[in-house]
Amino acid sequence: MAATRIASLQPSITLTLQALGRLDRLVACTRYCLEALPELAARNLPILHDSWSADTAEILAAHPDLVVASVPYRLESLAAILKTGIPVLALTPHTLADIYKDINLLAGIVEAEDEGRVLVARMREAIDLTRQRSAPRRRTPLVYCEEWGKPLIHSQHWVAELVEAAGGRFLGEPGAHTTPEAVAEANPDVLLFAWCGAGDRVPLDRVVAQRNWFDLPAVRHARVYCIPDEYLNTPAHTLLEGLHSIAAAIHPEIFPSHPRLIQLTGAAESSDQDLVQSSVSSVG
Repeated sequence: MAATRIASLQPSITLTLQALGRLDRLVACTRYCLEALPELAARNLPILHDSWSADTAEILAAHPDLVVASVPYRLESLAAILKTGIPVLALTPHTLADIYKDINLLAGIVEAEDEGRVLVARMREAIDLTRQRSAPRRRTPLVYCEEWGKPLIHSQHWVAELVEAAGGRFLGEPGAHTTPEAVAEANPDVLLFAWCGAGDRVPLDRVVAQRNWFDLPAVRHARVYCIPDEYLNTPAHTLLEGLHSIAAAIHPEIFPSHPRLIQLTGAAESSDQDLVQSSVSSVG
């Protein structure tokens, strides 16, 4: 059944509707959707809590015929929405294949099947091309990707797939907790940080200092980067920007830099005073 009034509880939903040319179906969204798609502000849509802390009164006031949520969400929040009688679609992608399926599913709901197939094909083509370009490399760098810093959490499975496509080896188990000591023992060549909700504001110098990572090859060779949160943690076509950033960080000799990829400049120093004076710069 087609949906004409959609309430989006995650940026990935809103971004996908925009890519499908069906943003007119959106009747309410979250503040995180506005951050991901600033032009939405001009539409003055009702602003909702996200799928973790959804407010049923807010949703009912927007009169949607479908509420779409995606990870992360609380089952209690979704159950409360269902009790109102409004249909709910809850997406739980783990892999790139899951994301492709979700795009096609949403495309069918908004009567944009052709657009969905084109979008998925574009994603597949970009990832395959990156894999082909990185394949001839004789060495495969070990890459630590962090989704959250307290506690330390490895990035999700689809990020591991992007790292592999960009010619790297993903350190650890996707989505699992780890420790500074375990990361240091693995001795990664590249450190990538994309903290949920932090945008591009991960304090790279403080992270290195607090974890005493000064002797890691990645730190000594200034291969420590922050990638905007929405490029890696939002399961949508914007992951291609994340792939671009990852590839530039892992193999800068063959992949062009990304304007929003932030790098720790120079080798980190051990004193707090030096760390305060250290800086980060945009690559490229």
